[in-house]
Amino acid sequence: MFSGRLDWSLPANPVTRLLHEKRAARAEILDLTESNPTRAQLSYPEQEILAALADRRSLLYEPGPAGLRHAREAIAEYHGGIDPEHIILTASTSEAYSLLFKLLADPGDEVLAPRPSYPLFEFLANLDSVRVVQYPLVYHEGWAIDFEALGERATERTRAVVVVNPNNPTGSFLKKDELDQLITFCADRDAAILSDEVFADYTLGTDTRRVRSLSGVRDVLTFSLSGLSKVVGLPQMKLGWIAVSGPDNLRTTAIERLELIADTYLSVNTPVQWAAPKLLCLRDRIQNQISNRVRDSLAFLRERCAGKDSPWSVLDVEGGWYATLQAPKIRTEEEWVLHLLRDHNVLVQPGFFFDFDIEAFLVVSLLAPPDIFREGINRLCALG
Repeated sequence: MFSGRLDWSLPANPVTRLLHEKRAARAEILDLTESNPTRAQLSYPEQEILAALADRRSLLYEPGPAGLRHAREAIAEYHGGIDPEHIILTASTSEAYSLLFKLLADPGDEVLAPRPSYPLFEFLANLDSVRVVQYPLVYHEGWAIDFEALGERATERTRAVVVVNPNNPTGSFLKKDELDQLITFCADRDAAILSDEVFADYTLGTDTRRVRSLSGVRDVLTFSLSGLSKVVGLPQMKLGWIAVSGPDNLRTTAIERLELIADTYLSVNTPVQWAAPKLLCLRDRIQNQISNRVRDSLAFLRERCAGKDSPWSVLDVEGGWYATLQAPKIRTEEEWVLHLLRDHNVLVQPGFFFDFDIEAFLVVSLLAPPDIFREGINRLCALG
């Protein structure tokens, strides 16, 4: 009597079972997967955050399908001064994907999504009866889209291409020449671009080739997604948004239809919308802490894995909160993760969690508290 959109009987994998056992035994786990900023020992301006949520206007319910103009103006300024009328508020980036799948695709239609990347697209797409087709990112001293493979995977049912900029977990930014190719690819196929930009503020190093945001694209219908979860390190506030760009006629039609879809749910709560401008004004204080943490952790990781005698290597990363380690091939990824957790109380993520094509890669969060991160990496690097 239930739908077949998802595999509803997913058994716990060996890593999950072992982690539950460890936690039940009260083992002290060095969690190198921690990506929740509110649990990462950051210093938040608590009084200002709470004061922002105390706006008396929140007592009045005046719903608008696109969201309050007050909030959209602040978000438009964050995006460099785009038109607030081109922004649709959502309760999260995940919800933004769902609205866009409803807008662009009929049941059975397809979206192209990168591999490796965060394993969320399939679940979100399946819930809207949309099929995800993966296209590969290839690594040659840096990550890039394999455009030949992208073309091979496109069909007459392709409705959009998803890019994650920077990617999670590879930390790779879209480059300007790649954007040019992607625009041509989508224009030729009447497909849209969905650009997930939640980590765009967290850059490592400088590279003039990088594209920070696609919110200014004019030639094809483009949707840039972000939210307070990463921009201000406040995932509990549940405010995301879609910035719509592209040809005027398509952009106008897309916004009208997105407003109709959003009006069906009206899911964004009023207090966070009134608070949004003040919260966005706090972002530098929070982002600076996160950026410094990420840079320090990455520098430590690279130092520990440096040298010709080290069996570990760190893949190039340009932004975001994660780093990818190439592990010695004496074990599979699952064996490495189980060994580290069982025998050393260190928790990392296997590459297959993010759909890496080959073994053996481990992914660690650079956001983990410094003492935990350093001790965990020291234990990991002692192996091999």
